[in-house]
Amino acid sequence: MKTMNLAGYAAALTLSLTMTGSALAQGTLRIGMTASDIPLTTGQTDNGGEGQRFLGYTAYDALVNWDMSSATKPSDLVPGLAASWAVDATDKTKWTFKLRDGVKFHDGSAFTADAVVWNLDKLLVKESPQFDPRQSAQGRSRIPAVASYKAIDPLTLEIVTKTPDATLPYQLAWIMMSSPANWEKQGKSWDAVAKAPSGTGPWKIVNFVPRERVELVPNPDYWDKPRVPKLDKMVLIPLPEANARVAALRSGQVDWIEAPAPDAVASLKQAGFSIVTNAYPHNWTWHLSRVEGSPWNDIKVRKAANLAVDREGLKELLSGMMIPAEGFFPPGHQWFGSPKFKLKHDVAEAKKLMAEAGYGPGKPLKTKILISASGSGQMQPLPMNEFVQQNLAEVGIQIDFEVVEWNTLINIWRAGAKHESSRGATGMNYTYFIQDPFTGFVRHLQCNLAPPAGTNWGSYCDPEMDKLFDQVRNTFEPKEQTAILQKIHEKYVDDALFLMVTHDVNPRAMSTKVKGFVQAQNWFQDFSPITMTK
Repeated sequence: MKTMNLAGYAAALTLSLTMTGSALAQGTLRIGMTASDIPLTTGQTDNGGEGQRFLGYTAYDALVNWDMSSATKPSDLVPGLAASWAVDATDKTKWTFKLRDGVKFHDGSAFTADAVVWNLDKLLVKESPQFDPRQSAQGRSRIPAVASYKAIDPLTLEIVTKTPDATLPYQLAWIMMSSPANWEKQGKSWDAVAKAPSGTGPWKIVNFVPRERVELVPNPDYWDKPRVPKLDKMVLIPLPEANARVAALRSGQVDWIEAPAPDAVASLKQAGFSIVTNAYPHNWTWHLSRVEGSPWNDIKVRKAANLAVDREGLKELLSGMMIPAEGFFPPGHQWFGSPKFKLKHDVAEAKKLMAEAGYGPGKPLKTKILISASGSGQMQPLPMNEFVQQNLAEVGIQIDFEVVEWNTLINIWRAGAKHESSRGATGMNYTYFIQDPFTGFVRHLQCNLAPPAGTNWGSYCDPEMDKLFDQVRNTFEPKEQTAILQKIHEKYVDDALFLMVTHDVNPRAMSTKVKGFVQAQNWFQDFSPITMTK
């Protein structure tokens, strides 16, 4: 198995953290991220959902935002830079968005419908002066429904979709708005904008040092007054190795870490640190290739792999910080439905299925899976994947891992299983945000969203599934849409379309000095209510 050497990087960061910590003012929150670098600061972040969490919904807004105010109920969409939106009663491809009046970017320029057009052009129109390949790589696949768009007046935007698509608001919740005027001011250079970005969000980015830290301060003029931050400053520090994050927290170099090492949780609690968890819409899977020649094209192999995984044993490894998967969505979810295939631990049945598929003790299935050593939502990828590797070996599936850096894995995911960057792998460990119909279902498996058109990495294609996806798009009544989504999830499970392992509980460890944080049932979080005590 290939590994990554992070020790030297962690040591260098420790020196940086020590120097940074000594100069911090009271009321500053320092967070150790799982990312190995600072996420892209220009609007459309990289580094997966963690990038969006820390440098998307902090410094920027979307037309449609997520409600991150409650720990006790699932998040839903709320008005963001669009105060309201509606689909045309007679033409379900035409949407009208009424924008908030008086919103300003951090540089003081006005947010208008023309600014939205400019931001969409930066992602979708290669001929536009502001087109940015890096941001386009992050945002283009998020809004495949969009066919055209135009400003009707300064506060009215029209978007036309390629076909009727009830999931459009969910898609737009990923698209962050950056300042056209600031891009002009920075010499029309996105590299320059990265060092002096301007959004409309509750935080302003004031200092950016690649691979070391980024600092944010409150935006006192933020349009949503209850979300004006209470802290003096927030500092984000990349610490991709779990034990390095724990050491930084123990030493007081940071106040908060994402994804603490499971074997450190008990001692952190004993030392007086808080461990905060909550169920949220996220799963931990292997996305399986369905290209010609992939062993995962055989449903018997896919089912055998799912039956081989000892999820309760993995839960013990993770000190209880997981929800064993019963499907792509967690048990009890409104879209779960009633799948017939049960994701139990049944080695005998798994071996039987492997034998029926033509494999046995003298002929094991040998294949390669892409994994990362860290990353947004990846939980503890190295020990978890090694555990699954051992489970699969017991039923005759021998896995070799190709370990790559998280952002590299994201790029491979976007390129697709057929691309040379996949290095002959037939699957990848990729964790998914499953908060909305498009992001949770459609983009993974729709036929025409195989790369480069979208993020159907494995090039799966099933007309029956596509028909269900079309029904979701054309169903604007929530209860009817839920019934269709249940049918989709039943097919996900009954056809064993992914290796479905676990659901995260999003653990964070933090100093008791951190007050006011509400861990929403959301991939993203609101840092505005947080305060720090002495």
